[in-house]
Amino acid sequence: MPESGREIVNDIVNALTIDVEEYFHVTNLAAAVRPEDWAGLASSVRPNTERLLALLAEAKVSATFFVLGWVAERDPALVRQIHAQGHEVACHGYSHELVHAMSPEAFRDDLRRARSLLEDLTGEAVAGYRAPSWSITPWALDILAEEGFRYDASIMPLKPGASGAPRFPHLVRANGSALAEFPVTTLRLLGLKLPVAGGGYFRLYPYRLTRAALSSINRQEGRPFVFYLHPWEIDPAQPRPGKVSPLKAFRHYVNLSRTERRLQRLLADFRFAPIRHVLEYGQSDAAARLACTLPPSSPLPAARVAQG
Repeated sequence: MPESGREIVNDIVNALTIDVEEYFHVTNLAAAVRPEDWAGLASSVRPNTERLLALLAEAKVSATFFVLGWVAERDPALVRQIHAQGHEVACHGYSHELVHAMSPEAFRDDLRRARSLLEDLTGEAVAGYRAPSWSITPWALDILAEEGFRYDASIMPLKPGASGAPRFPHLVRANGSALAEFPVTTLRLLGLKLPVAGGGYFRLYPYRLTRAALSSINRQEGRPFVFYLHPWEIDPAQPRPGKVSPLKAFRHYVNLSRTERRLQRLLADFRFAPIRHVLEYGQSDAAARLACTLPPSSPLPAARVAQG
């Protein structure tokens, strides 16, 4: 429910997404934590994810959880818990390796391994994918289409090679098939694209600035935005490995203690649902909505949209 005296910005339903991974999976910490050491590190993904689930339940909001296969394999009960609470379970790959650093064959194997784990745990088709650290490439989109994914949410319009990408949900022709793309939302200001929809930017900017930017996207442009967050971003007490550059440390740890309260305000100020719901029923490209539709035999749980 909105706080006393406040109203939800408008009726547009936006996409809320959570990338379920450990703090030590983050690319910014790669110089300090080797993949071969992951299994021996203290895990925090379960309590942090459960706290997010509690916040969403309190706000009566459902989201898309892009679950890393590495996490799903070690904590299958967490994946079942996410699914049982009515959220969409989507794929974040298995190993958190950057896609552009993989061969097409390795990417396909990583993708299949992660998706198989998630579908076995939920009993339902996985429709969506998000690449670690927005590292998608054109050939990877082709493979996603070949593997039967309905949508991708990996394009960061600010990255080199993607600066000309559309800012809102659209249809991608991948290897002769239709794939819906839901890029990370940016704000157009003075001819520039500015990141405003989650992650470190949510922690760095004052909340009023974030709210104003997202409100502008809804009100002035009449379009939904996609917001993203990681479970570790609500955990200021997380372990801090050494050997991290000052800039990367700042990007990872800035304002962790403020994230949870800001998220509560965000959930009160805007309407949210999983990506699948926004693409199929929201204010997005009609072709992208069609591409995202799953066969009736494999429906996902109905989205619970916050009513305020």
